[in-house]
Amino acid sequence: MIHAHFTLSHPNFSLDAEFQAPAVGVTALFGVSGSGKTTLLRCIAGLERAKGSLQVNGEIWQDDQTFLPTHQRPLGYVFQEASLFPHLSVRANLEYGYKRIKPAERKVPLDQVVSWLGLEHLIARGDPAQLSGGERQRVAIGRALLTSPRILLMDEPLSALDSASKQEILPYLEGLHRELAIPVLYVSHAMEEVTRLADHLVLLQQGRVIASGALHETLARLDLPLAAFDDAGTVIEARVAQHDEPYHLTRLDFSGGTLWVGKVDQALGMPVRARVLARDVSIAIHAPQGSSITNILIARITELRDEGVDKVMVKLSLGDCHILLSRITRRSRDHLQLVAGMEVFAQVKSVALM
Repeated sequence: MIHAHFTLSHPNFSLDAEFQAPAVGVTALFGVSGSGKTTLLRCIAGLERAKGSLQVNGEIWQDDQTFLPTHQRPLGYVFQEASLFPHLSVRANLEYGYKRIKPAERKVPLDQVVSWLGLEHLIARGDPAQLSGGERQRVAIGRALLTSPRILLMDEPLSALDSASKQEILPYLEGLHRELAIPVLYVSHAMEEVTRLADHLVLLQQGRVIASGALHETLARLDLPLAAFDDAGTVIEARVAQHDEPYHLTRLDFSGGTLWVGKVDQALGMPVRARVLARDVSIAIHAPQGSSITNILIARITELRDEGVDKVMVKLSLGDCHILLSRITRRSRDHLQLVAGMEVFAQVKSVALM
C-alpha cells in the first residue's frame, strides 16, 4: 500500500491531505482546479517540502525523522509538458535515465517500453521538437519508465494536448495500465480520463481528501460532489459477448445483466469498461413493452437523494457488485412512489465505451 499524509500552508492555500492507495494499478487524484492535486503529487515526489509522512510498500520515504530527497526516491515523474531534452535525440532522451540504472536493477527493457508506447518509428528521430505533442509525451513517459521506478507519478499528462492528440495517446496509457506492475498516481480534472484509466479514486477539495476508494464505489456515492456533476455516472466492467454484424452492435455481459452498444472492435471475451451517465438512465416500475430502448436491466433502489428543488438522484444496484445512477425529477419519484428497497427496471438510453 501507499500511505501518505501531508500538511503545508501557503498564503492563499493550505494542504492537509491523507490517503491510502493500492500498490498496483492506477490511482487518480481528482478534483477541480486549485483543489491541491499537483501540490500533493509534488509532496509525494519530494519536490515540495511539507510536514507529514509517506510510506511506499513498507519503505519510509518521509516521516518525523526521515526525508528522502527527490533523487533518492525511486519514482518516475511525467509533467504536463513533455520537457524533453532538446539537445538529445529521441533515443538519447529515452536512455537518459536508463543508462544511470545498474543493469541488474533495470526492471523494464528499452525495447519493451518502445513497444508498449509505439515508439518504433520515432526512436531514430534526431530532433524531438519535430514530434507532435502526443509523440513527445509518449517519449517522456518512456523516459520515466526506463528509470525503473517503483511508482510512476503523472501530473495531468494530457492537459497540454489537443483533442486529437489525447485520443492518440489514451490507448497507450490503457496498455500501460494492463502491463505495468508498479502503481501509478495520475492527476487529472478530466472525468473521461479518470473513468477510462483509474482503478482507485482520491477526491480532493480545497486541499483536503474528502473521499478515497475503488473507482466504481466512489463514483456511486451520493454524498460526494461528484454526484452533482452534470456528467455524474458509474462505470461497469464487462466482457464482449456477441457481435451483431447486420445491425453493427455488440453485446456486453456483466454479472448484473447485458448491455448493447455500438460495434466494438474487440474479440469475444475481451474485457471492456463502459460508462453510464445518470442522465441517460430512466426508471420504470413495470417491465417496459414496445420501447426503442433495448438496454433494460432489473435493479433495486438502494438510496435516493434530493438535488435542489426539482431533481432526485437514485442509486440502483444491479446484482451484487454493479451500480447505476439515475437522475430523475421529483415529480417522477413521487408519481412512481419510488422508495429504497423497491425493485424496478432501469432503462439505459446511452452507453459510452471507455
